[in-house]
Amino acid sequence: MSISDDVAATVAHLRREVSDLHAELVRYGLVVWTAGNVSARVPDADLMVIKPSGLPYEDLTPQTMVVTDLDGRPVDGELRPSSDTAAHAYVYRHLPAVRGVVHTHSTYATAWAALGEPIPCVLTALADEFGGEIPIGPFALIGDDTIGRGIVETLRSSRSPAVLMRNHGVFTVGASARDAVKAAVMCEDVARTVHAARQLGEPRTISQSDLDALYSRYQNVYGQD
Repeated sequence: MSISDDVAATVAHLRREVSDLHAELVRYGLVVWTAGNVSARVPDADLMVIKPSGLPYEDLTPQTMVVTDLDGRPVDGELRPSSDTAAHAYVYRHLPAVRGVVHTHSTYATAWAALGEPIPCVLTALADEFGGEIPIGPFALIGDDTIGRGIVETLRSSRSPAVLMRNHGVFTVGASARDAVKAAVMCEDVARTVHAARQLGEPRTISQSDLDALYSRYQNVYGQD
């Protein structure tokens, strides 16, 4: 499979965007060393752009990004794609509205994953961004699309754009790669705050009716048109 001329400009744009977004993971302290990755689906093509495997963040450029098909097979790029490519590809194949996927091992959110506990909806920020608790997905080994299946199965029954894969870390999705990065940043932020609240006592959950109202306002009214 090759990149056709009609999507080449889009691929070039996404190479730049995905490369730049990895710097946001570093800026917000969501990754260490070479762990973590961002990908973006190429609109109107069965392709995605993803970080190469094991390359330091300071060495990432648009040219080092790897283009694969939605089965994870490399199409363009000289480096091997991320070890999480199969998981990203599975998400894109089964959740067509998703255009961006992010994976991190951010400290506080991954601590909840290690406990096997969802992050309860005890903050308006959780209701706004995630529509309820941040759910726990199943344990799965890296290497095939098992992680991707766990992500999809969990998110299909949740409004959350984030899932905590048990004993592993965070995966987030979005209508764009930037939206998925935002979800990863927010996930770590609320995970840290709820952890702090638990040191003081038992946080109080938000009622379903208030949660729904908060989520609707944030998704449909908040911000600029």
